Amino acid sequence: MERLRRRLLTTFDLEPGEAAPALQSALLFYLLLSSYYLLRPLREEMGLAAGVENLPAMWAGTLAGTAALAPVFGWLVRRYRREVFLPLVYRFFAVNLLGFQLAWRLCDESQVIALGRVFYVWLSVFNMLAVSLFWSLMADGFGYRRSRRLFGLLAIGGTAGAILGSGLTAALVGRIGHAWLMVISAALLELGVRVVGRLVHRFDAAGYRGDDPPPTPIAGRGRGVLAGITLTFTSPYLLAVAGYLFLYSLTSTFLYFQQAHVVDAQALTREGKAALFASIDLWANLLTLACQLLLTGRLLRRLGTGRVLALMPAGTAIGFAALAIAPGLATLVVFQVVRRAANYALARPARETLFTTVDDDARYKAKSFIDTFVYRGGDLLGAGTVKAFGVAGLGLGPLALIAVPCAGVWTWLALYLGRRQQAGAAAGLRAEPDGPASSCNGSRRPRAQVRNRPR
Repeated sequence: MERLRRRLLTTFDLEPGEAAPALQSALLFYLLLSSYYLLRPLREEMGLAAGVENLPAMWAGTLAGTAALAPVFGWLVRRYRREVFLPLVYRFFAVNLLGFQLAWRLCDESQVIALGRVFYVWLSVFNMLAVSLFWSLMADGFGYRRSRRLFGLLAIGGTAGAILGSGLTAALVGRIGHAWLMVISAALLELGVRVVGRLVHRFDAAGYRGDDPPPTPIAGRGRGVLAGITLTFTSPYLLAVAGYLFLYSLTSTFLYFQQAHVVDAQALTREGKAALFASIDLWANLLTLACQLLLTGRLLRRLGTGRVLALMPAGTAIGFAALAIAPGLATLVVFQVVRRAANYALARPARETLFTTVDDDARYKAKSFIDTFVYRGGDLLGAGTVKAFGVAGLGLGPLALIAVPCAGVWTWLALYLGRRQQAGAAAGLRAEPDGPASSCNGSRRPRAQVRNRPR
């Protein structure tokens, strides 16, 4: 056991006392993503069953669903500590799952299509909020300095969960059907809830945020239902984060529609299509895991946040250029797998570190708005663009030519965010009269100066 502990400390650059909260955080992400990836192939199959032409309407429904939940989410954030409102949100989704599995059993074949549309919207909302909340908790708990070292390890936990979920679906969907997979997903969510309280207690006891410079306050009002919107649009930094995610979502939608048309043309049953989507997810997550083990932490430390963020748009430009030259199933699948791996292994952990240098209002409220409304806004614009090209009879090929110049703006935003994050951290250090608190000499700022919950 002692040898394993030393190996973990060395491999993941962990400092004394960090192993337990880091591994517990990775376990929480493991449970959340295994719960989601059990259901993701079912969502994709249900989307195709409802008709590819109806996907834009379902994405509009996702945006409406996040709009309906936003006031409730804001009220929970203002009223309760994080160890209270996080379990409330996750258990709400788990109870919904049990309701879906019951409805699935009771519906006849003619009603399953309509239920599938509702489930498609519901799972998209669940994914946005559940993952956004997780990373908000991590940014709040670990802070700026530790996030650059530890978020790669946390991402590994999520990837391992995604591999478990997609692997189970590929193996079991033909044997036990959709309904039992929903029950298993709900059980995994409940296990995640059990981890949250212990993890928050560890964060509070460790006081990691006390080792960081003071967070950068965001101009604007941070209260009320529209707090996330006002905070985002009054901060150039948060606007740049929103722009980066918007362009990622836009290009993801272009690729998603190409995948949907190709898979829909295959002569497969509904279970066969679900298994195919699960297999794509499995390969993407296996590649992600390899990158996270070998690259993520090293690149974040050596290149910095901005340059790591810039790898995604650069790779996307190359991929879409290849797709324009050689369109087809093989090119599309390889591009999809590599792009997902680059996002989950590199871009996502780097992007989440951007919220370690802002205050709690930005971390919980603006981040939620960006991760849901802005992301789905990119989806809707992408879907509208695809529809316009389809109506014009141009097909999906020219979308690749649009994506390449978008990647240029996207790269500039990545580098700008890296510079702004470094400048914000440096300004915070200069603002401290006695210099930054350091664990090297055993001193920290008093615990009372560290905020541990949003208000």
